[in-house]
Amino acid sequence: MAALSKIPHCCYEVGHTWDPSCVQAAVDIAKGALEVSFKIYAPLYLIAAVLRRRKKDYYLKRFLPEILWSTSFLTANGSLYIVFFCILRKLLGGFYSWSAGFGSALPASYIAILLERKIFLLSNPVLLFCITASLYMFFFRSKDGLKGFSFSALKFIVGKEEIPTHSVAGEQTCARSLERAAALGGPSIYLFVLLSRCKKGPRHRCCKHYQDNCISYCVKGFVRMFSIGYLIQCCLKVPSAFRHMLTKPSRLPSLFYNKENFQLGAFLGSFVSIYKGTSCLLRWLRNIDDELHALIAGFLAGMSMFFYKSTSISMYLFSKLVETMYFKGIEAGHFPYFPHADTVLYAISTAICFQAAVMEVQNLRPTYWKFLLRLTKGRFALMNRQLLDVFGTQASRDFKGFVPKLDPRYTTVLPPGGDVQLG
Repeated sequence: MAALSKIPHCCYEVGHTWDPSCVQAAVDIAKGALEVSFKIYAPLYLIAAVLRRRKKDYYLKRFLPEILWSTSFLTANGSLYIVFFCILRKLLGGFYSWSAGFGSALPASYIAILLERKIFLLSNPVLLFCITASLYMFFFRSKDGLKGFSFSALKFIVGKEEIPTHSVAGEQTCARSLERAAALGGPSIYLFVLLSRCKKGPRHRCCKHYQDNCISYCVKGFVRMFSIGYLIQCCLKVPSAFRHMLTKPSRLPSLFYNKENFQLGAFLGSFVSIYKGTSCLLRWLRNIDDELHALIAGFLAGMSMFFYKSTSISMYLFSKLVETMYFKGIEAGHFPYFPHADTVLYAISTAICFQAAVMEVQNLRPTYWKFLLRLTKGRFALMNRQLLDVFGTQASRDFKGFVPKLDPRYTTVLPPGGDVQLG
């Protein structure tokens, strides 16, 4: 029975005894692990490269990234362990024998090995979206966590019922009344008190969906957002459907029975239903309404992206999340404020995209490349990229040997094999 017993100490008393702050403790672990990991992997990769007689190109392009990938593995394993160590303690109200070690190390190790195998954030939009959704929903549930459009959008998606409005004192009073009922009449009275609060079925006292029980609350959330996602995708296809209505009327039914329509609907519907269902379940299990529930519910709800995988959505939301966290850090005095930082960041980001579009189109996202072609009426593809191949980026690789027709009166040096256009 010792394995099932719990000690009520806080994570500072048991785990990060050097600092009472959970965040600072995770930062300290990350700093130390990063330094040690780099010292381990840097000489290993250098020795391996020398023994394999790697060429100069390897040292310039792959040596440092490979070291950083492996370094991030150990760093993530150590820092994420203390993160889950603190989260589990907060959720469970103390430490069990399994939660302090195995329970905290399991999710940390899983994420770390995904990072080592290079299928983490950028290559796995689902996992990135899970992490992003988890933090977004946590800020949504926290007091003054989100403001403006982000808060309004999440309120529309998951509903105002998930915004915590109860007071701590009221919750504690209700909890004590339920405990007294359980002590006087046993578990059956306790269950009766809980169920009697919703005439249409079981609903926990902390749930704010007063008109529905927890099951119908989740089902209605799915139907509502599935319908919205389905209609959005249908509306996006209306312009192209009208263009083909006269020439190919047989394609009109695809406007309503297209696979993508159902995928977007399933994505939004399952996100809401999983989030609401997990939140209700945690309220039943823990008998409180805690913003930490949003971390778990948001992460599990992020699995809904399996229905509608989109790296663009994941990366955009992740970038906005980083922006939100940075500005919160500024408000708290943890990060410096740089005037016009958003303008400079936009300029640098756009310049990087254009650099890729000119020198290495193969590394640019197809959607960005199509947008640039549309913006310039296809003229971006008419650049004389064969001349740029000397820089070693294979600039002309995807242009099938295209050589523009140049007027020799306005050129200095003709490209090899270039066509001459006489005036």
